[in-house]
Amino acid sequence: MANLSELELQNLRHLIGGYDTTHCKMKAYADCAQDEKVRQFFEKGAKSAMENKRVLMDFLG
Repeated sequence: MANLSELELQNLRHLIGGYDTTHCKMKAYADCAQDEKVRQFFEKGAKSAMENKRVLMDFLG
């Protein structure tokens, strides 16, 4: 991994936190959805947010 500046690390932390928040919200919306297509839409969004978070975490590791 290349040396990252403090600002770059803060930006990554912000992005990771944002994806975590998005995942939680999308999962909650999916749990409340009564329409199957809407539920699937939010579940797909939650999964995508978690995958993006994992990619960023892997970059740091």
